[in-house]
Amino acid sequence: MSKVDAAGTLSRLIEGFVNRAMSGVHVAIPCRVVSFDESTCRADVQPLVRTGDDAPAVIQNVPALGRKRRIGPEIEIEKPFYEKGDVVYVVCADREIKNTLGGQVAAPDSARMHDINDAVIVGVFV
Repeated sequence: MSKVDAAGTLSRLIEGFVNRAMSGVHVAIPCRVVSFDESTCRADVQPLVRTGDDAPAVIQNVPALGRKRRIGPEIEIEKPFYEKGDVVYVVCADREIKNTLGGQVAAPDSARMHDINDAVIVGVFV
């Protein structure tokens, strides 16, 4: 008769649970630009890391960060520009960001965390 390793079984069960839970957490993802709307500074992007059998779904309407800088006495705001095929780095906010994009302190409308719906393009790989 064989002995069941209860600690080993429990360890595998917990590891499986943690792995499933962590697969829904998104932090940063290299993506390819599918389209970019220069007037809104938003893009549709295709994640480049495959985690399953199928290609990852396109993330739509992702805001892109610009840059604000001082050149002498002048302050310049530089809007981003991306082209189809550019490889960009996308980060996912800790919490929902929709209500904060106007610059006001706001509570999120949902409890989601590290979700691709709160993705932001931070730059392009050159």
